[in-house]
Amino acid sequence: MIQSMTGFGKATLQLPNKKITVEIKSLNSKSLDLNVRTPYVYREMELALRNQIAQKLERGKVDFSLFIEITGEETSSKINVPIVKAYINQLRQVVDGDDTELLKMAVRMPDALKTEREELDENEWKTIQGVIDQGLENIQEFRTSEGIALEKEFLIRIGNILALMRETVALDGERIETVKNRLKTAIEELNVNVDENRFEQELIFYLEKYDITEEKVRLENHLNYFMETLAGNEANGRKLGFITQEIGREINTMGSKSNHAQMQKLVVQMKDELEKIKEQVLNVL
Repeated sequence: MIQSMTGFGKATLQLPNKKITVEIKSLNSKSLDLNVRTPYVYREMELALRNQIAQKLERGKVDFSLFIEITGEETSSKINVPIVKAYINQLRQVVDGDDTELLKMAVRMPDALKTEREELDENEWKTIQGVIDQGLENIQEFRTSEGIALEKEFLIRIGNILALMRETVALDGERIETVKNRLKTAIEELNVNVDENRFEQELIFYLEKYDITEEKVRLENHLNYFMETLAGNEANGRKLGFITQEIGREINTMGSKSNHAQMQKLVVQMKDELEKIKEQVLNVL
């Protein structure tokens, strides 16, 4: 079962005095491009957090955000009482006013508020790791559901290429006869005597250059290998990308050898189906 690199996961945790929210978004990328945003108090755990995310998501452009919403009465900012009183005393020497007005002015002054640095609580962090795991599970479920949709799309496109290839092969006999007749007509128009045996040998040599049997066999093998890889249990986006390159080579060779208008139209349709596969393979993990 394939997974898409596109996904979104969210999980929340309510602690006694705060609410923790985890959001994870991912898009396709050649490697793991991880952007982590966390409050300052958890910054020292960023390396472990990155490893935790990398083990689960493996590849993709990933944006991870950890938000804190204070829901209790505690706050890290406190009034710096001695400083505020000093400001009020100084203001009394400058302006006349009641204590309320002076207090309003004093709390706007520098250092009127002091922020106490919050220390990391190890037990709290272990609890938060659980909600991070839940967010990672949610994004993996999203990626899996997207992968199911991609797999259905791939199977349709591969089936279309197989059908077009068989139509192309069915026209091969007609094409060979057309080439033979064209060559014979050209010889007759030259009005020269031709050794029939030599002519047959040259004709066979000429037609071998346009034979698509090997391309047909290899293309069919590549298409089957694509479907086998699609059904595998490992992350295989890169492998699928390599197989599409091989499929493209065989289709291109068929087109260059076809020398037949209807066959070339079918080859163009195969290329169109393959391009749609290539676009979506970029999203596969």
